[in-house]
Amino acid sequence: MFELKPLSPGAVPAALEKAVRYRLLNEPEQAESICQDVLAVEPDNQEALVILVLALTDRFGGPRPASEQAARELLPRLHGEYAREYYAGIVAERAGIAWLRSDRPRAGAAAYDYFRRAMAHFEAAEAVRPPDNDDARLRWNSCARMITSDPDVAPYDGAADGADAGD
Repeated sequence: MFELKPLSPGAVPAALEKAVRYRLLNEPEQAESICQDVLAVEPDNQEALVILVLALTDRFGGPRPASEQAARELLPRLHGEYAREYYAGIVAERAGIAWLRSDRPRAGAAAYDYFRRAMAHFEAAEAVRPPDNDDARLRWNSCARMITSDPDVAPYDGAADGADAGD
């Protein structure tokens, strides 16, 4: 239907600055589009991949939610175990936050599961982190605080459904 216009390779740095700006302006779809244009000319551009993962996660709880799977599919393209684990943690944490903010049944239990998953990724990232980089610790602490500060964020036990453990 439309043939997209390619980005000039020399325009990549300015385009990435715009993508960051659009995320800060709460316009993640614009940031996504820019990152897709960058990745069309530089498929391995790590900054574009990270911004795209973050822009997708910005939309998890929005009116036009992005797919968690789409964000996770980008993770293997990131260089290094630290980046892959750290951003896998971000994806899980933001999915947990989206659940927590939703009105869906068992949202607290789903959020708990996502936060625990995020914490495991952050622990794996911490084990291979660069010197003096405590970002994974900060995110782990954030997840721990979300779990401990909200009584609804707890493992699902089936009691609310009247489920019988003997079934």
